Amino acid sequence: MKTQSFFIASGLRIIGLLLLASTANAAELRVLCANGMQSVMTTLAPQFEQLSGHKLLITYATGGGAVQRAAEGEDVDLVIAPQPGIDALVKGGKALREKVVPIASTGISVAVRKGAPKPDISSPESFKRALLAAKSITYLDPKEGGASGIHFAKVLERLAISDEMKAKTVFAHHTDAVGTLVAKGEAELGVVQFQLLFAVQGIEVIGPLPGDLQNLTVFAAVVMARTKVDVASTALTHYLRSPEASASIRAKGMESF
Repeated sequence: MKTQSFFIASGLRIIGLLLLASTANAAELRVLCANGMQSVMTTLAPQFEQLSGHKLLITYATGGGAVQRAAEGEDVDLVIAPQPGIDALVKGGKALREKVVPIASTGISVAVRKGAPKPDISSPESFKRALLAAKSITYLDPKEGGASGIHFAKVLERLAISDEMKAKTVFAHHTDAVGTLVAKGEAELGVVQFQLLFAVQGIEVIGPLPGDLQNLTVFAAVVMARTKVDVASTALTHYLRSPEASASIRAKGMESF
């Protein structure tokens, strides 16, 4: 099995390299990317550029913001965002269904400051008690389009504690801010996608959202219908599914496809 796996991985790598090699003319690719994939793309973008000769011009935004900008006609070649947003671009005729490529997935986790007591969050009921007992919490402002913030606002509604949590909520306005606010002691509990807590110093991840409160986000890439660099854009989506890219995705705390 190990030998078979080796040859499969090697074959995928060779196919990817051949595809990239076929893009003889270097191109500039304009990419709109969700903040949740920023740490991954910061690593993979220069690798792709070196391998392919193409140049990536990446703009980061919330997942909802990236999708909205693409839907409104911003001139981009490729979008990386949560799957529902990608599906909406396809349905609206802005992107190509056959060019949708799932890349990575992640769930939402809870963190405390390093050394702080770790509340029980093993069930929805215990998590509700932990939230009510906390002096302060932080998560992404749902009004700004971050997937985890939108979902967690719904979790608070489902637990029937939205009103109680308003006074103790410190909204984060960037994906990095949740972990930073917890590390500084400005929020007792932080709730955001795991990969955004994974490498933050001064915090401890105490676990995922329990049971069916959890929300798995799948990030996908799609080539836009109006792109003039279809071959190069498609090469990027193939590279994001290569063994090398998968290893980098896992190293950032996400699951790869």
